[in-house]
Amino acid sequence: MIRKLQLPLQTLSLVVGFMVWVILSSLMPFINEELNIPPGQVAWVTAIPVLLGSVLRIPIGYYTNKFGARWLFSISFLLLLAPVYFISQAASVTNLIIGGFFLGIGGAVFSIGVTSLPKYYPKEKHGIVNGVYGVGNIGTAVSTFFAPVIAKEIGWHSTVQLYMILLLLFAVLNFFFGDKHEQKVTTSVKEQIKGVYRNEKLWFLSLFYFITFGSFVAFTVYLPSFLVSHFGLEKVDAGMRTAGFIALATFLRPVGGWLGDRYNPLKVLMVVFGGLTLFGLVLSFSPTIELYTAGCLGIAICAGTGNGTIFKLVPLYFTKQAGIVNGIVSAMGGLGGFFPPLLLSILFSITGHYAIGFMALSEVALASLVLVFWMYYQENLQVAKTIVDNTGEAILITDVRGIIQDVNPSFSKVTGFRKEEVLGKNPSILRSGRQDSAFYQKMWGEIKNQGFWQGEITNRRKNGEEYQQWLTISAIKDEAGELKYYAGMFTELRPLHAEMTP
Repeated sequence: MIRKLQLPLQTLSLVVGFMVWVILSSLMPFINEELNIPPGQVAWVTAIPVLLGSVLRIPIGYYTNKFGARWLFSISFLLLLAPVYFISQAASVTNLIIGGFFLGIGGAVFSIGVTSLPKYYPKEKHGIVNGVYGVGNIGTAVSTFFAPVIAKEIGWHSTVQLYMILLLLFAVLNFFFGDKHEQKVTTSVKEQIKGVYRNEKLWFLSLFYFITFGSFVAFTVYLPSFLVSHFGLEKVDAGMRTAGFIALATFLRPVGGWLGDRYNPLKVLMVVFGGLTLFGLVLSFSPTIELYTAGCLGIAICAGTGNGTIFKLVPLYFTKQAGIVNGIVSAMGGLGGFFPPLLLSILFSITGHYAIGFMALSEVALASLVLVFWMYYQENLQVAKTIVDNTGEAILITDVRGIIQDVNPSFSKVTGFRKEEVLGKNPSILRSGRQDSAFYQKMWGEIKNQGFWQGEITNRRKNGEEYQQWLTISAIKDEAGELKYYAGMFTELRPLHAEMTP
C-alpha cells in the first residue's frame, strides 16, 4: 500500500515545493507597488531562488538514493519555513534576495522524485512515471494564478504566510506515509561522478534540459512582470496568462514521457528543438500580444514535451548512477531558468527590446537540434556495430577497392586471423588457390549486376588449413545509390580433410 502511495504523494509534494519556489515572481507586481524596486533589481529578486534551487539538486539527488525520499521531502519542507516567514516580513530588496535565495530549496526537491520513483517501476514505464511526477510543476501555475488573487484581498505579506501551513502539512504527510524501506544506493558521490563525468551523453542531456526546463522556468519567472510592463496588462490578468503557460507546459510533460516510452526519444527531441527554434524566432520580432501569445504557447508545448522526454533518457543511459545524473541534469535545467531573465533585463536596458534574447533561444535550440541528430545517427551506428560484433556468422567489410575495413570476432574465430592482422589488407590473404580466375570473374560479375553473390567456396586459415564455407557478398550503397562498401558474411561448412575421410 505504501509503495502505491509514493507516486501521488511525491507528485503533490513537488506541487508544494514549486508553489513556494515561485512566491516572489508570482507576487512581484504587488511587492513592487510597496517597495518600488528598480527594473534591474526585479530581475535579480525573481531569479535568485532559481540559483540555489539548481545547485542543490545535485546533492539532493545523491542523498535521495542514500536516505530515501521520505526524509528528503520532510527535511526540505521544514527548512523552507524560515525563509518563507522571513520574506513575509521583508521591507527591502536585500531582505527579498536573502529570503529568496533559500526559497531555492523548493525547486531543488525536484531531484527527489526523479531519483526515487523509477525504483518502483520497470524501465519501459520510466518515461511516463517521471512525466506524471513532473506534473508537479503545476505548483508554479497554482502560485502564479491564486497568489495574486489572494494578495488582492489580504495583502502579499499574509499571502506568503499561508504557504507555511502547506509546508508543515506535507512535511508530516511525507514523514508518516513516505516509504521507510525504499531501496538505497550507497555508492559514494565521488565514485558516481567519476563514472559519468566523461560520458558526453551526460553533458548533452544537461544542455537539452538547460534549454527545455530553463525555458519553462525563465518564462514562469519573467512573464508576470513583463506582461504588465510591456503590454500594460492588469496584474491578475498577467498572472492568469502566465498560469496558462505553466499549465500547458506541465500537462504536456507526461505526454513527452509517454512519447519517449512509445517512440525513439531522440526523434521526439528533434521535433521539440525544431519547434523551439521556430517559436523563439517568432518572439524575437517583438510581435503583437496575439502573436506573442501564440509564440509563448508554442514554447510551452515544446518545453513541456521535451522535459518529459529527457527524463526518459536519463535512466536509460545511466542505470547505476541515476541519482547523481538526475541531480546534474536537473541542476542544469534550473540554471537555464536563472540566467535568461537576467540576460533579458540587461539586453533590454541596452537595446530597449528583448529581440536579441529570444533570437539567442532560437539559435541555441537549433544547435541542440543538430546535436540530437548526431546522437540519433551515432546510436544507430552503435546498434549496427553491436549486431555485427555479436552475430554468429563471420563478417568482413571492405571498401570499394577491396581493402578490409572491419571484421567481427566470429571472423577471427573461423580464420585464425586477429583483426589487427587483416585491416588494410586484401581478402586474397584467405584464398586457398582452389578457385581459378574465371570463378572470381563470374562471382564479381554477379555482384555488379545483381548486387550480391552467394555460394560455396574453399578458403585457407592463418595456419594453412583449408576449409569450406558458405559465403554471401553484398554491395552496400548509400541513399544516393553510390557504392560504398562490400560486406562478406560466411559460415564454415566443414574442414576440407573431412570430405576425404572414408
